[in-house]
Amino acid sequence: MIDTAMQIDKIDWVNWQPEEVATLLFVVKDDLVLLIRKKRGLGAGKINGPGGRIEGNETLLECAVRETNEELRINPLNVRTAGELFFHAEDMPRTLGHVFIATDYEGVPQETDEAIPIWFPIDAIPYEEMWDDDQYWLPQVLRGASVKGWFTFVAENMIDYRTEFF
Repeated sequence: MIDTAMQIDKIDWVNWQPEEVATLLFVVKDDLVLLIRKKRGLGAGKINGPGGRIEGNETLLECAVRETNEELRINPLNVRTAGELFFHAEDMPRTLGHVFIATDYEGVPQETDEAIPIWFPIDAIPYEEMWDDDQYWLPQVLRGASVKGWFTFVAENMIDYRTEFF
């Protein structure tokens, strides 16, 4: 049973304000995508793209590149904006996530204290090991679409969602 207060159409998205602004970046090359197994923080143990919170006056792109470099020791190249994700939760920070796709990179992906790099075929991504929302938008984004998505969560479980692709 869905908590009706957490249904997408019950949230006042017009006046909604994020508590955090963050980025996610996915390197896509030769029908493979570079993901990470997160080692610490929110979502530790889950598979995701590298990313994190905006720091200081950096731009969204600067944040995405910095986080990818910190987590994997690579510099993403040919980076494009791929969408916005609005995450509403009462028990986690409300987050506005900006998604980026890179089609190349410099360096060699390395394990760090934050993440373990893992390449997956785009058709064999382990969505069962990721955040619940990823399966509803990531396949389309990896194939070139851009997304705008709204998601509600309780206790790290997705309650409701809506996505738009363009």
